[in-house]
Amino acid sequence: MILAITGGTGFLGGHVLRIAAERGHSLRALARRPQLPRPHVEWVAGTLDDHRSLAELCEGTDAVLHIAGAINAPDLAGFVAANVTGTASLLTAAEAAEVARFIHVSSLSAREPDLSNYGWSKAASEALVAQSPLDWTIVRPPAIYGPGDREMLELFRIARAKGVLPLPPKGRLSLIEAGDMARLLLDLAEAPAAVGRTYEPDDGAENGYSHREFGKLIGAAVGRPGVLALPVPGFALRLAATAERFRLGDKAKLTPDRVRYFCHPDWVVTQRPPAEIWEPRVGGAEGLKATADWYRAQGWL
Repeated sequence: MILAITGGTGFLGGHVLRIAAERGHSLRALARRPQLPRPHVEWVAGTLDDHRSLAELCEGTDAVLHIAGAINAPDLAGFVAANVTGTASLLTAAEAAEVARFIHVSSLSAREPDLSNYGWSKAASEALVAQSPLDWTIVRPPAIYGPGDREMLELFRIARAKGVLPLPPKGRLSLIEAGDMARLLLDLAEAPAAVGRTYEPDDGAENGYSHREFGKLIGAAVGRPGVLALPVPGFALRLAATAERFRLGDKAKLTPDRVRYFCHPDWVVTQRPPAEIWEPRVGGAEGLKATADWYRAQGWL
């Protein structure tokens, strides 16, 4: 297949490019900055607000994998620009190019759009995709981790150094390893039965993991199986977010918006893809251990 990919320079996108090339697909990947050559990849210079670049990206392709988006922004406008307007522009380009398939990476946060600006923007992007005439599939991943991920890196570092892992208040979450997630997106591009469906993939753990179980898995991955998973009250996380915003401004990663998302008690998947389309291969314990090993090999941990 000839695949158009946004977000190919990011963490998940890198796994998609790697596995797609292994499968022999030809790839066009959007990039805002010059990139090193990669086998089977044609880089298209541009951004989601560059309509000419989006037209070039989509022209003559069999499927679009829309991975790009903002997971953090200083305000609602920032999320809307990246996650809503950007998706609308890409849908327009894909429709004009008569692309057969459109795979949209959303988020579990879209289930709770009133909880955070991020979740609202993802729900709005889903609405645009569902209203389009394209053969679409929406994917709502839970927490994604794996080699190359910097979002969870600090949790691994804290667990290894301190033996204590601060986590949000009591709740449960699902996980998915990045390679598994990448395989799903590529499998969906060739799955007619998935057209018009919304899926929530995970690693197959029934009812996900409690925050305590998640902390224990990270502790085991870094060689500290006795790590103490310490629930942090919501008010303390909000204070920390305010302090980080004061210190780092728009570069802050812990924001009040993310705190509202983190403190929700139920981020467990409920709409898994059918087994005839895709099944996970990497369990949480195995995947987190492999991720910790990769961090060590890179000198990150």
